[in-house]
Amino acid sequence: MTVPFVHLRLHSEYSLVDGLVKLKSLVSTTAERGMPALALTDEANLFGLVKFYKAAQGAGLKPIIGSDLWLSNPHDEAHPYRITLLAMNDVGYRNLTELISKGWTDGQRQGRAILDKQWVLAQSEGLIALSGGREGEIGRHLLSEHEREARQLLEEWQQAFPDRFYLELIRTGRPLEEACVHASVQLAIETGTPVVATNDVRFLEREDFWAHETRVAIGEGKALDDPRRERRYTEEQYLKSPDEMAALFADIPEALENSVMIAERCSVDVRLGEIFLPEFGIPEGMTQDEFFRKVSHDGLTERLDFLFPAEQYPRDSDAFREIDQRYRDRLEFELNVIIQMGFPGYFLIVMDFIQWAKDNNVPVGPGRGSGAGSLVAYAQKITDLDPIGYDLLFERFLNPERVSMPDFDVDFCMEKRDRVIEYVADRYGRNAVSQIVTFGTMAAKAVVRDVARAQGKPYSLGDKLSKLIPFEVGMTLAKAIEQEPALKEFIENDEEAEEIWEMALKLEGTTRGTGKHAGGVVIAPTKLTDFSPLLCDEDGAGLVVQFDKNDIEDAGLVKFDFLGLRTLTIIDWALEMVDKVRDANGQGPLNIDAIPLDDGKTFEMLKRAETTAVFQLESRGMKELIKRLLPDSLDDMIALVALFRPGPLQSGMVDDFINRKHGRAEVSYPHPDYQHDLLKPVLTPTYGIILYQEQVMQIAQVMAGYTLGQADMLRRAMGKKKPEEMAKQRAGFMEGCAANGIDKDLAGNIFDLVEKFAGYGFNKSHSAAYALVSYQTAWLKAHYPGPFMAAVMSTEMDNLDKVVPLIEECRHLKLTVTPPDVNVGGYKFTVDTDGRVVYGLGAIRGVGEGPIGAIVEARNADGPFKDLFDFCRRIDPKRMNKRTLEALIRSGALDNLGPNRAVLFAAMEDALKAAAQNHANQNLGMMDMFGDAFVAEEEASDVYAEYRHVREWTDRERLSGEKDTLGLYLTGHPIDEYERELKRFVSTRISDLKPSREPQRVAGLVVAMRTMKSKRGDTMAFITLDDRTGRIEASLFGELFEQLRGQIESDQVFIVEGEVSSDDFSGGLRLRGKDVTPMVTARVRYGQAVELALDAGQINGRLVESLRDSLTPFRDDTGLPVRLQYRHPDATAWLELAEEWKVAPSDDLLLALRDVQGQVGVQLRYR
Repeated sequence: MTVPFVHLRLHSEYSLVDGLVKLKSLVSTTAERGMPALALTDEANLFGLVKFYKAAQGAGLKPIIGSDLWLSNPHDEAHPYRITLLAMNDVGYRNLTELISKGWTDGQRQGRAILDKQWVLAQSEGLIALSGGREGEIGRHLLSEHEREARQLLEEWQQAFPDRFYLELIRTGRPLEEACVHASVQLAIETGTPVVATNDVRFLEREDFWAHETRVAIGEGKALDDPRRERRYTEEQYLKSPDEMAALFADIPEALENSVMIAERCSVDVRLGEIFLPEFGIPEGMTQDEFFRKVSHDGLTERLDFLFPAEQYPRDSDAFREIDQRYRDRLEFELNVIIQMGFPGYFLIVMDFIQWAKDNNVPVGPGRGSGAGSLVAYAQKITDLDPIGYDLLFERFLNPERVSMPDFDVDFCMEKRDRVIEYVADRYGRNAVSQIVTFGTMAAKAVVRDVARAQGKPYSLGDKLSKLIPFEVGMTLAKAIEQEPALKEFIENDEEAEEIWEMALKLEGTTRGTGKHAGGVVIAPTKLTDFSPLLCDEDGAGLVVQFDKNDIEDAGLVKFDFLGLRTLTIIDWALEMVDKVRDANGQGPLNIDAIPLDDGKTFEMLKRAETTAVFQLESRGMKELIKRLLPDSLDDMIALVALFRPGPLQSGMVDDFINRKHGRAEVSYPHPDYQHDLLKPVLTPTYGIILYQEQVMQIAQVMAGYTLGQADMLRRAMGKKKPEEMAKQRAGFMEGCAANGIDKDLAGNIFDLVEKFAGYGFNKSHSAAYALVSYQTAWLKAHYPGPFMAAVMSTEMDNLDKVVPLIEECRHLKLTVTPPDVNVGGYKFTVDTDGRVVYGLGAIRGVGEGPIGAIVEARNADGPFKDLFDFCRRIDPKRMNKRTLEALIRSGALDNLGPNRAVLFAAMEDALKAAAQNHANQNLGMMDMFGDAFVAEEEASDVYAEYRHVREWTDRERLSGEKDTLGLYLTGHPIDEYERELKRFVSTRISDLKPSREPQRVAGLVVAMRTMKSKRGDTMAFITLDDRTGRIEASLFGELFEQLRGQIESDQVFIVEGEVSSDDFSGGLRLRGKDVTPMVTARVRYGQAVELALDAGQINGRLVESLRDSLTPFRDDTGLPVRLQYRHPDATAWLELAEEWKVAPSDDLLLALRDVQGQVGVQLRYR
């Protein structure tokens, strides 16, 4: 007969610092090993509680809720005491929740929650305490031979926990454990205290020990064999069976019996699945439901006034009465459902914070997800889309047939979202509002690196393995090894890599840390700790509930999604600038919600697929689709978003849609062979194609007489594709059709068609709401391109790779982009009074927010800067160093403060020194004796006098400075300096190229190059050429690329000859290179000589030396000869230098020669 036993101390993976137990396998293993109950006591948290509770109950085990806590140790702060608390009943559960929360909010030290013993003694009701063995307060005193104190402490604990305090006995082979067991038993006998055995479980099987050690080492950031690493665990700490425990404690059987007794004493009923809505304040004399109806009807009246203005629809006309009736009927239906399901409070809360946001200039999206299908939401201004006008269905959001929490996801502008969360916290109470925890797991790429570090393997090895794992969402180690043959080969041939891999497989997916959910906010009806424990940062900020977003609903709390949408920030920033422009023209501010939705100019721009920076429509593939579909209404835009997904694209749905739209295919409802007139109104907006989930629901409604609630169940069933469920639905559908007198075969065929497309169906509410946002961005781009592009670039400022194509787009739109300027503009891109886009100072590489803040402050205080010395003097030297100043000069931001960038650069050091000296003097309180007189005299003179002699920067130097600091060429293009020469080699510009079989030749600057392996295994390259009129990608295959391999560099000019063809992928052209010539080679090929003109009057004795120095580095037997033209008032003569002075005609040579004194002109003479 087995002695029964229950494990009362166990850490799952949710302990984060240790523990490797996964809850699902824990429950199944416990059941297999024949134990009736089980406790989960994660370290200072209840993260796993809901999952554990549901799984245990599902397996017929009794779940015991508890936690391992740390108590502060007044004698030694670094080593707190251990105590385990188990909840006996609901009061105990509440106390445990509050204690854990308090540990994090009030007792957090170095990332650990440490409780004050007094807190525990005060909130001991309903809790059982285990003493913590050798790590507990009593155990430590016993081991240091302070028996008297140990006994006093025991009495103190027993007073707080009468008959609920157990001395814990642990035998896992760790030092001092056995001594502690003996001393504890001795104390127990003397005082009559009960004892209980635990196994301090950390993993399920003995062989998981090393995996667990590795996990702990990773968490501590140490290697396994690091001598400084504390060894705190042994391989005995696995989930032992009752038999193993009985053998271990054969001498103290009551320790095992007590574990079962404790399990019997603990019964907490966690109320899962009941929803508790926060209270919304209602005006006096009304019930919540009455107020809810009133708000909705009043709101609808306002909406109808906007949708159907009284001028066109007189209020007493039949036409308006009919419209009014239609809207009121739908509103009443929705109100009844919402009230019957008990959710008015939810709507009112959302309505309230959205209204607050709108009143406080926080941009709010028109809605997202299925919430846009509700007319109540539209009437309460939660959404901004008329659901009746767009055929959006309420049942897709709230289905009367199945009660589930409504879920509004609300989009706010990124930078102002937190203000709304603040408002909610103030309104419902700081202790009732928090964000939601997320758990970070060890994902494929990271776990490999972590394991390599813990095992002490070289960094490069972990790095290599990690880089071999493909980068995509949801990647796992198993998938990676299937997809990447190189990875498999590497692991098979390298023992160390194999070791890493094996361990990584064991640890993959283990919970490793906590984060904060991007948008979820919970609002509790009372204080949060009545529902869930809390977690926060060390300074008490960043409050989150300890249950994740799936569990929080089970625990009865309502979550609201506050999401940040970058596009709303763009629209907000654009409108700020648009209103300035309108103001200057004497127009009032623009109301973006009232723009016409059928604007010709906007759709013309869309049809040209000029959708860079338009929300949702900017990818290459989307532009391609737009060119084929040619959208000319908002309905088409809604369809675009739904069509551009892998399902519809691959199933031929997209081609069908396009052909029907352009009259190349017959429009049928839904199929030429099987159609029914009832479906016409449902499918007209999509030319007879079943594109939306809403249409699936409407088909069931009009043909088979389903209610929309039943139709929503049908849609869900089709999405899940379970055969037996489908057979049931099919029978119901056929029956309904028969009742409507519809032919049986037709009904069956239509059901099959619907089923086929239901899998691809898209949520139209979401599509419509987001299409509206897309339309607003497109409208702004069409009518106010300057402000719109400036706003888009401002949101992408920290990513230069994104800014560059946007600047290209500005040029394409014929917008002037002016260089940054410290006297105009600020951190963001702006528009000046002439409508030009002014570069944001924040987009300059090497200039941070600090210096820009200082610049704007100084400028606002004392007006524009006069010169570089003035600029440096007025800005705190602590906030402006040499590197920053250099970046400002090279980017052109200081052009208006001096004659040219070269002079500014020369004066820079002195300006900084003068400014530093000036600051030092001011701080010392030293004033110049002559005070003001001295300053006045200085102002009259030219501050740049001694720097004016420096050589001006060449175009190339100036432009390369811009490229380094801004990521692109702003004031010109390096190709400009070759313009005259290039005319000799090429006649066409990139923008003039047309597809043709004849080879064509163009010249351009190499702005990008990528290489890839071809199918044959040789390397091929794609170089992007830019000649300021446009860009084209040229492909260089195998041999051609091999010849040029070392010569192709960015910013070199190349002449490429080849065949031009259309590129279906990008919608542009591509060039297949046949012949590629670098500039220098072309000069040698077509040139005659390098000519220098010398002026006799200017020549001094050093001419020959300086000429020799300039020419020597460029000597080249295959180059061009050098000719000198000597000019004297009396005569001129030509001299040609000897053969061995032939030179390679590179740009650097021409620059060097131009620096030689006395020479008048340097030029290349062409044949």
